[in-house]
Amino acid sequence: MIDVAVTGACGRMGSKIIKTILQQEDMNVVAAIEAPNSSMEGKDVGELIGIGEIGVEVTGAEKLKQTLETKKPDVLVDFTIAKAAIGTIKTCAECGVNLVVGTTGFTDEQMAEIRAAVAANNIKAVIAPNMAVGVNVFFKVIKDLAKILGDYDVEIIEAHHKHKKDAPSGTAVRAAEIIAEQLNRNLDEVGVYGRKGIVGERKADEIGIHAVRGGDIVGDHTVLFAGEGERIEIVHRAQSRQSFVTGVMKALRYVLTGEEGKISDMSDVLGLN
Repeated sequence: MIDVAVTGACGRMGSKIIKTILQQEDMNVVAAIEAPNSSMEGKDVGELIGIGEIGVEVTGAEKLKQTLETKKPDVLVDFTIAKAAIGTIKTCAECGVNLVVGTTGFTDEQMAEIRAAVAANNIKAVIAPNMAVGVNVFFKVIKDLAKILGDYDVEIIEAHHKHKKDAPSGTAVRAAEIIAEQLNRNLDEVGVYGRKGIVGERKADEIGIHAVRGGDIVGDHTVLFAGEGERIEIVHRAQSRQSFVTGVMKALRYVLTGEEGKISDMSDVLGLN
């Protein structure tokens, strides 16, 4: 049995993750963590997310270390915000708890801290900006196309709901990184994030990245390879957050078999490397 702790337990993703874990024969929810000093603390998480009592009370993040030491989960799932996730990840590492992280918006410095914590404490981790199976196949396809269409202009367009706090999305950034790697370009130098005014002609090595926000869009990503007289568009549309949760279940089963001190991603989980 895989014992799982979930942060952001009563949020959009956290509640779906808990509901889906409870449907698995080989998994169990042992801890539900919410924001520090949450008004939900002490209440049964099942009652709060509408599935009835499950015997797991919500605890505030300020008690994370105590909760991990008491409940002893095999792995913690984090879908929160980068600022909060950094502390969660470090605490988990210190407590020897493995990680599945779908939080986006980490800076390079924060990722360096995460890698150091995972390595220093020899825990296992899966960290990915998007855990949907289809998105990771999407990554594989654009990687292969970039090798073939190296002289085509590349533009990335992403759209998400109006509540999303970071832009561009972690998925769009990862797509840009994959393409830049294949084309031997430095994304910091060639990435163009939106355009306004008299910007001049498009440079041949640019990779454009554009963010759209509105309504309840779950997540749309398009990579456009534009050549002379033709273009190829690779599109992934998430119609439900359940697609991400399905990937989380796969990551939970994979992470316990992973390499200690190493961060894996969904291409490892799905065998796409």
